[in-house]
Order: sequence, then C-alpha cells, then structure tokens
Amino acid sequence: MELSKDSIEALVKMMKKEMLLDIDPYSFVSPSAYDTAWLAMVPADSNQPCSMEPMFRVCLDWVLKNQTQEGFWGECDAHGNPTLESLPATLASVIALKKWNVGKENAEKGLAFIRANAEYLLAGHQNQFPRWFAIVFPGMIELARKTGLDLDFPHHLKGLLMDIFFEREQILESDKGLAAGGAYPSLLSYLEVLPSLYAANEQEIMKNLSGDGSLFQSPSATACAFMATGNKDCLAYLQSLIEKCGNNGVPPTYPMDEELIKLGLANQLERLGLAEHFTQQIEEILTQVYQTYTKESSSEKSISVASVATQLQKDSLAFRLLRMHGYNISPRSLCWFLNDDEIVDHIEKNQEFFSSVMLNVYRATDVMFSGEYELEEARSFSRKVLEKVVSKGTGSDNDVFTKSSAFQRMMEEELSLPWVARLDHLEHRAWIEQNEMNALWPGKTCFHRYKYSAIAT
Repeated sequence: MELSKDSIEALVKMMKKEMLLDIDPYSFVSPSAYDTAWLAMVPADSNQPCSMEPMFRVCLDWVLKNQTQEGFWGECDAHGNPTLESLPATLASVIALKKWNVGKENAEKGLAFIRANAEYLLAGHQNQFPRWFAIVFPGMIELARKTGLDLDFPHHLKGLLMDIFFEREQILESDKGLAAGGAYPSLLSYLEVLPSLYAANEQEIMKNLSGDGSLFQSPSATACAFMATGNKDCLAYLQSLIEKCGNNGVPPTYPMDEELIKLGLANQLERLGLAEHFTQQIEEILTQVYQTYTKESSSEKSISVASVATQLQKDSLAFRLLRMHGYNISPRSLCWFLNDDEIVDHIEKNQEFFSSVMLNVYRATDVMFSGEYELEEARSFSRKVLEKVVSKGTGSDNDVFTKSSAFQRMMEEELSLPWVARLDHLEHRAWIEQNEMNALWPGKTCFHRYKYSAIAT
C-alpha cells in the first residue's frame, strides 16, 4: 500500500521521538544471547555453586523468552537464518536452562536445532573459522557435556569438530602467557571457555581486572570470574550491568562508548538515505562529537592494543561525518595509529578481524584535501589490508552477521569504484542490500549491531 505524504511525515515524527529524544543509547544495540546466558548461570550464593536460585533471574527470564521459533538463540541474518554465532549462543542458553532445571521444552528444542544445523553452519566456514569461534565453541561443547547434555553430533561431523578443537589448541599454545600483555583478544577475555590447563588462577584474574571490576569489559568472562573468585568488584560490575540493561538482555561489551553508538546511528541514517528527515538530530550528534575531538589532541590518545578496533571505528566514522558536514577536523584525529608500530603490526597480523574497521578508515580518507600526507598514508595502509583480505576471500570471517559474499562484494566495490563516481540512490540501495545486519564494531564473539527495530529500512 502506497503511503501518503502525511503518513510518511507521521512515521518520521514517531521515529524521531522514539530514537533520538533522551533515549538511552544502549537501547539501540542488540543484546548478546551468549553473554546474557552466562549471567543467567551465576548462582544467588557465590559460596554455594549448587544453589538452586540464579542471582540474575531477569537474565534467565530473558533466555526463556527470546528463543526463536526455529529453536536457536543469538542473532540471525536479515532473512531470519541462523549464523555461526548461534551455535555457542544456543549452547550457553541451553546450559543455563539445564542448570536451573527450567524450560525443558526450550532446551530440547535448542539441542534439536544444534543437531540439525551444526553441519550446515560449520561446513560453510570449513578451514576458515573465526578465531573467537575456534576458542568459544569447543569450550561450550565441553561445558555442555559436563552439564550432562547429550549433543549427539552426527558421526561424519566428528572429524570437523576435531579440527576445530585442534585449532583451539594451536591458538591457546601460541597465545599462552600473552593475556597480561594486552594482546587482543586476550585469552582472559575468554575465561569462561578456557580449559583448566590454560585457565588463570585467582591471582592472575585479580591482576587483570579493569577499574570497573570487569575482565576486558566482557560480561561473560566477568560472570565466570565472579563465580570462580566471589570478588566484590566483579559483582558490582555485574550488578551495574543488570541495572542498566538487564530487562532487555546484556550487550556483548559493557560499558560501551555511547558516542560511538550515536555516530553509528548518524552514519546509518545517512547511508540509508534518511538523513534529510533527521538533519537537526544528526547535527546535534556531530556538534557533541566535535566538542570532544577539539578538547583532545592526538598526543593525548593513549590506546591499548585491546581497544584499537573500537577506537579506530569511532575515529573513522567521526572524521568522515564531521568533514562531510563542514567541520574543521585534523587528520591526526584519524591517523594517530600510524605512529604506533605495535598497533600497525597488530592490525597487519589480524587483517580479517580488522577488515570492517579498515574499510571505514579507507572510506574516511575519501574526504582528504591535497597535501594531507597523513591521510594519504592511512589510505594506502588501509587499502593494502583490504586488498590482502579480498585476495584471501575470507573478508568477513569475524563478521558473524554478514554473509562473506556480501562483505566481500562491499570491499571490492569500495576498492574498485571511486567515491566521486557513485550515485547516491544506488549507494543507499547497496547499503540496504549488502550491510544486512548493520554491523557497528567487532566484539569478542560477535559484532555489535543495531536492533532491527532501531531503524526502519
């Protein structure tokens, strides 16, 4: 049915009211079924692991209410199909239900989904499993078996599962002892799935807690740390998280950069072709962001390797949007990473993980002026990374919400077609079709992304 002009204006007005007026930025970000399930496992009495009551009942209730009709938990693609991330998310959810002896039908349906779909989901990534998956999935299988769950994988799938377990052993061996050095993703950020041989002792856990009481801002790892140590700082972090997000499920990372969420929202509106309806709201976001950037000098940036991806995602979005809207912003606000050999080396060694970030850096350099040599260097560096990723054909291994072919196509088009030669209406359509899941920035086991309800596409 064709909408009238008045109807369209009414919808825009409703979106403005719901999306951009004093709304908590966290409400735009999809929850993580995996992390919510881990908080649902925390017993009410940390001194009695066999306690029959969960500490965070709201998380257990969320798990019970958010299983899909197909039987899985976790994000799906734009067509409603499960992704690789749904396997560990579903296992975590089933384990939480089993632990508290609730939702028997939900648990059986979840196990049936895993048995029926594991082969299809795993075969689609054979020999190209993301690093996070190779660490998390074997750990969740081991935990499920300890919990007494019968996974009953098909016999012909066992060889592929053995390959994933072997890949995990290689990752753990190569990264053993690097957790305290800041390598990302740190092994301790996967505390909840580390085998006992590699699991940190209480002293090491305490040494690596952030000031907010978390392990690398990971709800799942911090939940495990609290169950292992009973640490009051971990508990305070988890309670703060529940107070902020509990009713809607917890995000994959907490706390999140609220400016980055707002920048991602402004970018999403522009790329969908909706910006003309939200000029005032976008301008308010950019004015706030610009004030932040003018208060900071490039020399003040002190970024750990663990937070490089998030910071670069934010800086690339801010740089492009601010310049496109006429703000005077220095190239150094984006190019700071080039002056840190450790960060450059880390990006080069983890090209697939940084592929979406480097794509945003490359797009940001579209708006450079003549003589801005730092931006030329950033463009050259990001292009080389993207070209290597494209040549491997594995560009979105870590983007669990976007099909490899779609992300691959997006990178190829960015590299082959100059920005000035594109037509806006075709760009908007391509963004809707290719960026199916509105990925924002990489998390530990998934991409942070907007809820479907946040923006009408």
